[in-house]
Amino acid sequence: MKQRMMTIALATALVAGAGWWVAGTPKAPTINGQAITLPGAANAQESAAADVTIQEMVLGAEDAPVEIIEYASYTCPHCATFHQGAFKNLKADYIDTGKVKFTYREVYFDRYGLWGSLVARCGGEDRFFGITEMIYDTQSEWSRAGSEAAIADELRKIGRIAGLENDQLEACLSNGEKARGLIEWYQANAEEHGINSTPSFVIDGTTYSNMSYGEFEEIIDEKLGS
Repeated sequence: MKQRMMTIALATALVAGAGWWVAGTPKAPTINGQAITLPGAANAQESAAADVTIQEMVLGAEDAPVEIIEYASYTCPHCATFHQGAFKNLKADYIDTGKVKFTYREVYFDRYGLWGSLVARCGGEDRFFGITEMIYDTQSEWSRAGSEAAIADELRKIGRIAGLENDQLEACLSNGEKARGLIEWYQANAEEHGINSTPSFVIDGTTYSNMSYGEFEEIIDEKLGS
């Protein structure tokens, strides 16, 4: 079954050393009402809430005739399967040929998906999709590393392999304003498009659940008139 959005009872214990946020404080970023922590927050200081602009991560021509928005979670096995298979065909046949503008938007079921997002976005748009591919390719390894500290270290390792420096990674993983902004952005997007499972796809404004590549082809080709 596709991974479904649900209220998640996140542990209230903080990652060792990451004592910035306390559950229930107004400034604590939350997922489904549960306060979360960041693995790089050991030396972070609380600051006033700030407006954060979340960059859309886009592939393909801006003026492509068809637009696809994917909603996916880094901890969703079906999302990993999509990115290891159908997405590669979609990119080669439609995105790289200028027929589809593809936007990737993160969904957060848990803190680990958020951590992955902070790492993927740490290198900016140029590295985002490469790091995303690495996160999905190794999902079964890093997501099952054991303790929260071990999972965080595995995600750091992915970032370093992608060319990110340690200080850069720690800054990204301790950015509370960015984490808060991403969660609010995800929640607004999910409400707008009625997202209740991952992966989900919005194709020219219509929301679809997970599908085979053949089904993608049928929908896209019909819209292209081919």
